[in-house]
Amino acid sequence: MDAEQWLAAYRERLTEIGARAARAREELAGVEATASSRDGAVTVTVNPAGALRRLVLSERSEALTRTQLAAAVLATAAQAQGAAARQATAAVAPLIGEDSETMRLLRTHLPVDGSAP
Repeated sequence: MDAEQWLAAYRERLTEIGARAARAREELAGVEATASSRDGAVTVTVNPAGALRRLVLSERSEALTRTQLAAAVLATAAQAQGAAARQATAAVAPLIGEDSETMRLLRTHLPVDGSAP
């Protein structure tokens, strides 16, 4: 392979990586997840980092004590965050590699199982 062929292959690789990065960026921009408590009293929407985007308390929430309601909000937010984290890791896996060190690090910081990292 001469220098021109090498450079053409390198540019092609950069273009491919750029396209994968753009797809990941687009997918990540729209990632959020919604979960509802089993009794339907609480519905929470969060982003992968757990930032609350929406909180809906149904009429069923009125039957809960403040302590029960707080626990329901936290548990439901954790479920939603786990779902959002799974979406986020799926979005970036093609870019950074499913079994890469970066992906393992990302998984340690995003609670993909719905628990705190």
